[in-house]
Parts: sequence; structure tokens; C-alpha cells
Amino acid sequence: MKIRFGPSGNSASFYDQGYTSTKQAPQWLYEMGLDAFEYSFGKGVRITEQTAREIGVPMAEYDIALSIHAPYYINLATPEVDKAKNNVRFLLESARAASWMGAKKIILHPGSCGGRDRREALKYAMERTKTAMAVLIDNGYGGMALCPETMGKGNQLGLLEEILEICLLDEKLIPCIDFGHLHARGIGSLKSEEDFADILDAVEKELGKKRLDNIHIHFSRVEYTDAGEKKHWDFKDTQFGPDFIHLASQIKARDMHPVVICESQTRMAEDALAMKKMYLEA
Repeated sequence: MKIRFGPSGNSASFYDQGYTSTKQAPQWLYEMGLDAFEYSFGKGVRITEQTAREIGVPMAEYDIALSIHAPYYINLATPEVDKAKNNVRFLLESARAASWMGAKKIILHPGSCGGRDRREALKYAMERTKTAMAVLIDNGYGGMALCPETMGKGNQLGLLEEILEICLLDEKLIPCIDFGHLHARGIGSLKSEEDFADILDAVEKELGKKRLDNIHIHFSRVEYTDAGEKKHWDFKDTQFGPDFIHLASQIKARDMHPVVICESQTRMAEDALAMKKMYLEA
């Protein structure tokens, strides 16, 4: 196991250099010194098996760890039976595409409270998660990890405590800790190494050292309002936090081996490389 760094999607510079397809990304990432990539199906799983394999095969050849992000509109907290069935279908479609690509992790948003009590919404999300996992197993995708993500807006499920409670359902559930989202939700709460240590301590306390070591991380600088997350920015936009150096020190001190995915606005790969450098020098 080793720590890995990479972007969510392709940087603007990828296209500026004349590349036109994610099929070309693996060698580009490898030559930059990166070894992870997250492919987003945020607006829906619209990919053919051939295209998926044409992306996935070179990712494996260049040792790029591939994860996929399930559609953003999935809402596991819905009380409506028909919508819940659709959400499971969306996750099954995501798993099928991930299998074609050789991805091992499916990142997903847990959903919205929809004006309901948070505990009630979490109860539904946990029930839907158990159902989805059973369906994935029945369809041959039991080897994939589902990674519920911490979210950045107050009306969304996705407090750290909520994500950890969902992950207690099964050891195959790996938390996706989006530190930019937590920073925004806390109205700028991540300011010191101790603030990051508190989050990692909470993960270890609830899920154990093994899952802490292998959490999935999203990181970017995030602008926020009183309602939470507003917009992702690049590392050069230093008026926004949080700062990765504090997390880098904690990851190294704890000998963790996460996948660290950068979600900067336009410089995802460049900022992922900056994070790798900070980690190596920490």
C-alpha cells in the first residue's frame, strides 16, 4: 500500500496542451508524477463499455488508481420508495461502469434532508445503503467499496458523524473525507494541524486504524457562506482555505495510505502534484 495523489477530472492545462480525451490522461498523469484519478459520472452514467475499457486499460498499465463518482442526484435519504429504487439502479449503473474501467471505489453523496429531521433522513440513508450493497453483491460487484462523502452545505446529509455512522454498517464502506467541504460547513473551521488531527482521530475511534489508513480524501480550497460551501477554487487562491500542509503532516505522522483526490477548480492535476510535494517534504 502507498499514498496516491491525483485529480478529479482533467485540468485546463490538459486540454490547453492539445489533448482531447480522458483516454489520453493516464500517460499524461504518469509523466507528471501522479498515480490516481477520479472519473465523475456526476450528471449520469453515460459511457459505453468500449470507451470505459479504453480509459481503464491504460490507467492500469500506468498504475493509476481509478475511482468513480456516482451521479450527484442520488439521494439515499429519500423516503419515497420509487425514488429509492431509482437510486439503487443509479448505483448499479455506476458499479457496472466502474467494473468496465477497473475502478475499485464508488464515491457517492448521501443525499439531502429535504426539510426533515436529520436523524430521520440518516435512518433512510442507512437503510438505502444496506439495500444498495446487497444489490451490488447480487450482481457481482461485491468487491467494490462504496465511499459516502462528507458534504459542504447545511441542508445535506454529510456531517462527519453521519458519514461515520453510515460506514459502521459494513467494513466495505470507506469514508470519503472532503476536507474542503468540512471546512466550509464549519464556516472556516480547519485552521491548524490540530483541527485535522481531530477529524482523523474521530475516524479511527469509530472505524479503526485499518479504515483510517485507507480513507478516500477529497481536497480543495473552498469559498463558503453562512450556508456552507459556495465554490471550489485553486491552490493559488490563497484567500480561501483550508491548507493541505496541516493534513500532509498528519498523514505522514500516522503512516496512512489514502488516495488523495484534488478537486480544485481548473488546476486539479497541478494542485495534486503540489499536495504530493507537501507530503514528501512534511
